[in-house]
This record gives sequence, structure tokens and C-alpha cells, in this order.
Amino acid sequence: MPTDIFIFAGEPSGDLHGEKLLEALFLEKPDLTVVGVGGLRMRKQGLECCMPMEKFQVMGFIDVFFALPRLIWQFYKIRRTILKLNPKVVVTIDYPGFNLRLGKSLRKKGFKGKLCHYICPSVWAWGKSRIHLLATHFDLLLTILPFEQECFSHTKLPVIYVGNPLTQRIPHPLLLKKSHQIAIFPGSRTKEIERNLPLYLKVIRSLSKEYAGLSFAISVTDPKFFPLIQKILKREAVAVSLVSHEKNEELIANSFLAIAKSGTITLELALYGLPTVVTYAISPLDTFLAKYIFNIHLPYYCLVNILAKKVVFPELIGPSFTERSLTTALKKMITRPELLSHCHEECLDVRKILGTQTSNAESAKHILNLL
Repeated sequence: MPTDIFIFAGEPSGDLHGEKLLEALFLEKPDLTVVGVGGLRMRKQGLECCMPMEKFQVMGFIDVFFALPRLIWQFYKIRRTILKLNPKVVVTIDYPGFNLRLGKSLRKKGFKGKLCHYICPSVWAWGKSRIHLLATHFDLLLTILPFEQECFSHTKLPVIYVGNPLTQRIPHPLLLKKSHQIAIFPGSRTKEIERNLPLYLKVIRSLSKEYAGLSFAISVTDPKFFPLIQKILKREAVAVSLVSHEKNEELIANSFLAIAKSGTITLELALYGLPTVVTYAISPLDTFLAKYIFNIHLPYYCLVNILAKKVVFPELIGPSFTERSLTTALKKMITRPELLSHCHEECLDVRKILGTQTSNAESAKHILNLL
């Protein structure tokens, strides 16, 4: 049977977006044939999987370097599969280092189908050469951040802001609770947890001694991380509750403050209206590469602050993320309720910036138009 769509997602966030996209696509056209690479969520939606997404997960410049031989082999295998299937449309989700090269390589090999990239790479931060790459080889770019269209205004590439999927998943903010619980989101990858959580726990230990009655709960993004987190907790000798990712809304609803590793989770927390201190631990070498090789210089690094163009969530990135700086930021929020209220109000403005489009249905409509 001819393939209508080949879809590729190479990381957990892409799997989440892919799940909702597939749901919307099959709702509009139940007889679609969709083959590709995805995680458990996409596979449950009916993706005919030619390679599991889990094989592609790497993090940071150094990790990518060591995984390069494996990624190159996988790249050519995926390209061969697409050329053999000859789908009408290829949809690549995020994961730009791989996907943009895949699009270029497919065109060089004579692929005549449509290429659509879903979720714009961070060309507003670094890698501006990707603007030309997308404009030259792709037929459509679907973005989930409203300011990204402007980056392509000088090109002929159709760029459509479809809304942000999180606004549908989190339709209303939660009310601020008078609780004593701090929610902790250390990351969704092994190395993120290893780099963030130990320092979080050192701060938690000192805060627990200073503020009686404080409690802490860690969101665990995947069951496979329970042993790792328990091992770190035992090593640091800290008592903290563990909560599965499925109960995040309950965790957030029962917390007055959060600590989170920078990423999509910070936007989720903003949409829920939960004041958050954002961190991002990266190695000194990665810091050097980001600053001096890739020339990344932004006024803000947390997505929430980038959208708002001001500090909504305090952010501690790279060398600024220390035990002392995190302790100071948390104490400031704990002891000044007016800061929590102000932060909550600022989160409501972030929701307005994102708008009310139903991103999954919008994306499905534009992709089906390519067929």
C-alpha cells in the first residue's frame, strides 16, 4: 500500500507532539497510511514504526559527538527507508540537527514529495544558517511560538503559527495554593537528572532545616528513572516524595513553588500559573562551546521569559546555577508572598501571548493540504 505520510520524532517532546498530531490526522482522515520513527505515545496512536525513537536520544554537544557514528548509520537507514516508501509527505518534528540534514539529503537524492517541518528550530538564538536550509529544501514550516514567523519574513517559505499544543492540554491556570510544598522537575533525560538533582537536594536539605514544615516532591518523567532518583536521594540522604509524570497536575495544584530544569516544562508551569525558579546545568566545555563557538548570547534562556521579553521566572543557567544562587532565589520567593502573586499574574499574560489556536487540528489541516 502506498505511504501517505512518513513522520519522524527523535526525542520525548517530539513524541508528545507527534502523538497529538497523529490523533488529529487520523480524526480527519482515518484511512491514512503513516510510517515513521516515534516513541511509545506515537506507536500507541497507530504509527507503523520502522525504528524506535529511543535509539536517537542524546543530549549536549559532547554527548552528540560520542554518539555520532551511531546517529550517522541511523540517518542513512532512515533516508533509504523514505526513498523506498516514497511517501507523499514527510513530516519531521523538532530535532533539527538531524531533521534539517535529512530534508536536504532527501532533496539531493531526488525526493519529489512534500517536506514539512513541525516546530521551528531556535534560529532566533543560534544556527541562523538553518533559516536558509529550511527555506531551500522544505515546503512548509509549522511553528508553535508566535515570534518565529518573523525570522523567515525575508524568505518564500510558508511559515504558519499553529498555536501552542500546551494551551489545549492546559486550558486553564490553577489557583495559587496556600501550601508548603515545593515541586521539583529535574529533567527528562538521565544526564539532566544527574546534573541537576544532586544540587537541588543540597539546597532542599538546608531549606528544610531553616523553614519547618516545608515538603518537597519530585516529578519522575519516566518509570525507568525511579531507581536513578532513589539512588541519588539515598546518596544525598534527603527524604523527598516521588510522583509519576501522570500526576503532574495534582503535584502542581498542591504546590506553591517549583524548581525546574529549563525546557518545555517551564512553559507548562507558566500555563498552570505556578511560580518557578528555572535552572540549567551544563558542563564547562558545553558552556564554552555555546558562548564562544556557537555564539549564543540571549537576554533570557527560559522560554517563558523569552516569550514575555522580561523575567517572569528567575533563571539560573550554566555558571550562574550554584547551590548558593538557587538557595537565594528560593528564599526570596518563600519569604515574599507578593512575589509569588506577581509571578502568577505574569504567567496569565504569557498565556495571552500564545493565543487560542487549536494547534493539533491546525497542523493536521495544513499537512493534509500538502497531500
